[in-house]
Amino acid sequence: MSNPRADQRPSRSINYSASPLLASKTPVWRSKFIVAALAVAFAGLAGRAAYVQVFGNEFFQRQGEVRFARTLELPANRGRILDRNGLLLASSVVAQSIWAIPEDVDKSHPKLRDLARLLEMPLPELKKKLANEDKTFVWVKRQVDEPVAKQIAALDIKGIYQRREYKREYPEGEAAAHVVGFTNVEDRGQEGVELAFNKQLAGKNGSRRVIKDRLGRVVEDVRDVVPPVDGPDLQLSIDSKVQFFAYEKLRDAVRLHKAKGGSAVVLDAQTGEVLALANYPSYNPNKRVNLSGEQLRNRALTDSFEPGSTMKPFIAALALEKGMVKPSTPIQTAPGRITIGGSTISDSHPHGVLTVAEVIKVSSNVGTVKMAMQMSPREMWETYAQAGFGQKPHLPFPGAVSGRLRPYKSWRPIEQATMSYGYGLSASLFQLAQAYTIFARDGELIPISLLKNDAPATGVHVFGAANAVAVRQMLALATGPGGTAPKAQTIGYSVGGKTGTAHKQEGKGYSGNKYRSWFVGIAPIEQPRIVVAVMVDEPNNGVYFGGLVAAPVFSETVQQTLRVLGVQPDMNVKPQILTETVEESF
Repeated sequence: MSNPRADQRPSRSINYSASPLLASKTPVWRSKFIVAALAVAFAGLAGRAAYVQVFGNEFFQRQGEVRFARTLELPANRGRILDRNGLLLASSVVAQSIWAIPEDVDKSHPKLRDLARLLEMPLPELKKKLANEDKTFVWVKRQVDEPVAKQIAALDIKGIYQRREYKREYPEGEAAAHVVGFTNVEDRGQEGVELAFNKQLAGKNGSRRVIKDRLGRVVEDVRDVVPPVDGPDLQLSIDSKVQFFAYEKLRDAVRLHKAKGGSAVVLDAQTGEVLALANYPSYNPNKRVNLSGEQLRNRALTDSFEPGSTMKPFIAALALEKGMVKPSTPIQTAPGRITIGGSTISDSHPHGVLTVAEVIKVSSNVGTVKMAMQMSPREMWETYAQAGFGQKPHLPFPGAVSGRLRPYKSWRPIEQATMSYGYGLSASLFQLAQAYTIFARDGELIPISLLKNDAPATGVHVFGAANAVAVRQMLALATGPGGTAPKAQTIGYSVGGKTGTAHKQEGKGYSGNKYRSWFVGIAPIEQPRIVVAVMVDEPNNGVYFGGLVAAPVFSETVQQTLRVLGVQPDMNVKPQILTETVEESF
C-alpha cells in the first residue's frame, strides 16, 4: 500500500531569482568572446599541426632522427698488397674493438680486473676510461685479436660491447717495412705504399641506417643496406725473397761496421721494376711502439749526399761521346795532384800515366778533372740532368728528395772540377741506382716502377750504345785485380760498378771522421739484368772505403738476386780473393 502522507508531501521548486549570480544576465559579448577564443585556439592548433606535418615536416623528421636514428658505417675490406709473385706483403684480418657505455658499467664489478688483464691495460687506466658517465660511448681498446675478444665476451660484463673492424698484418715485418708502410687504427695509410696508394686500397665503405634504443642497441633497419665495396689488391714489383736478402745483408754490414744506418736498392735493368728497397734500422709494422724518426726514415729516398766517385763514369762517358778520348787514351796524372783556382785536388796515391779506362778503374780524381775541364759547364750540367740528378724520382713515395744540382751558369772552375768527381751536388741512393741504368741499358735511362710490369721499359738515350758499353767495361775493371772494389766480385757472375766514399757534410764544412760509403754496380756485365746500389752511413769500425764496406753487400745481394731471377751464371771461375784494395780518391 502506498503511503498517503507521502503522496500529500508538497514538491520543492528552485527559485533562481533567490541567487544574485544566477539571476544576473550574461552579456552577449562574453559568450561570443569565449567562442571566438576557442575558435582561435583550434585554428592555432590546426596551423601548428599543418606546419609540423606539412611545411616544417623535413625539419622535425630530421630532429627526430637525430634522437633515435643512426647511420652505421660498414667498413670496406682494405685491398691486399702482394709482391710480384703473389706473396702477401699486407692483408686485413678481422679484429674486434672494445667499447663501453660508462653509466651502465659497474665500477666495482669483480671481472673488471680480468678485463684489464686481457686488454693488457692497468686497472686504474681502465677505470679512468669508464669514469665519465655523461658519455654514452667510449672506446676502451681498438683492434683486439680475435681470441682475446672471445675471452672478453665470455666475461659478460654489462655495458661492455664489441665492434667488428679490420686490422692490417705485415708478414714480412722489418724487411719490407719501408716499402709497404702501415695504417693507423682507422685503416688509413700512414707510410710507404699504404699511404701512397691509400685511396686505391681503401675501397668504399657501405652504410646501414638503423633505429637504436637508449642503450645503443639496434631496434630495426629503416633503410636498405648499402654494401661496402672492398679495395682491390695491389701487386708490387718487389720480390719478397730479394727484399729479405738485401735487408739481411745490409743489416749485417751496418752491425759489423758499427754504422749509423744504411740502404740498398735493387732494380731490374730490363723492366725498370724495383725488386728491393731496404733500409736499416727498420721497425716492425705489426708492433709500432715507441718508433723513432731513425727507424721510420726511408733513407734510400729521403737522404741525399754528395755522390763522390760514382759520378766519374758519367764524365768518362761524356768525354767518349764528344770524341775527346777513347778508352785507351793516356792521361798524365802525375804528380798525383792538380791545382785549379788556388785549390789543389789530389789522388789518394800518385799513378802517373793512366788510360781513360784505368782512370775509372783506380778512381783517379786528377784524371777525371783533366777530362772534365775540357768540357763546358753546360755540357756537364745537361748530362747530369739527363741522368736524373736534381730531379725528384717519379715514384709515389712521400718524402722522395730531388737532390741538388745548381745551374751551370754559377759554376766557378774549381766547382766544375769538384763536380766531376761528385762534390758540389747531391743525390739519393735511389737516384744513383736509376742513373746507372744508363750503363746497364746501353746508354738509355729507363723509368722506374714500383708496380709489377713485365714489359721491357723504354727510356731516353743519354749516351750512344757503344760508349755506354765501353764505360760498362771500365766498371768491370774497377771490380777486378788492382781496382777499387774487388770485394764486389760474385761467384759465377761477372759484375762491374763504382765505389764512393765521402766525408759527411756538417753545416758549411765537412766532418773529419764521418763518412758515407757506397757502391753502385751492374750484373752480369755482358747482358745486364740488375742494378744494385748500397750505402752505409758512418761506418765506425776501422774501415770506411766503399770498396771495403759497401761492395761486399753488393756481392752477396747480386748473387742471391740473380739466382732468384733464374739468371744463368756467365763465369766458370771463382772471384779472386784479394787482401788489398786500391783506395779511391775522394
